[in-house]
Amino acid sequence: MCRKLYISTINSIVDFDSYEESNQNRQMWSELHENETKVEALKEHYPELHVINKRIDEAWVQAFDFEAYDLVLDAIDDRNAKLALAQKCHKKLISSFGSAKRLDPTKVQVGDIWKSYGDKFGSKIRYELKKRGFKKKYKVIFSSEEAVVKEKGSFMGVTATFGLTMCAEAIKKITAGTTEKNLVFF
Repeated sequence: MCRKLYISTINSIVDFDSYEESNQNRQMWSELHENETKVEALKEHYPELHVINKRIDEAWVQAFDFEAYDLVLDAIDDRNAKLALAQKCHKKLISSFGSAKRLDPTKVQVGDIWKSYGDKFGSKIRYELKKRGFKKKYKVIFSSEEAVVKEKGSFMGVTATFGLTMCAEAIKKITAGTTEKNLVFF
């Protein structure tokens, strides 16, 4: 996804993780950068990319200035950070729910947060947002397929579909003129 958005003007990426051997089935460049920090490795391939090597948590989201960004693309796994991001940036947010343990890429959909289904993580996010009195809408990428695989794992066909769908949604906003081209990806 990073490559497609970079070509379309992604500006910043925030991550703290390192490439592991288990990433090689689904993350570009991972086989060349095992045990290296993802953002620093991406910087080698996309030199104009602004990278922030930081673990995203609720406090970081609260402190970060999103004003400069026209779109915020979220693939965070941390529940509290995801909630804080929704509350702070819902007008320019495209968020992704869980793609792991699913096998059918044709079940990936785009909808508003309140109409998404089929994902336990997404259900927890909706529940917590309701508890906080949050009623706004924003786009999410989700799978209507319940988790199929019992063990930990991801099928590249599904994870790639999530990423490409998020990219397509960002490009739609850019080409529709509803946003400029300054993006940040988590």
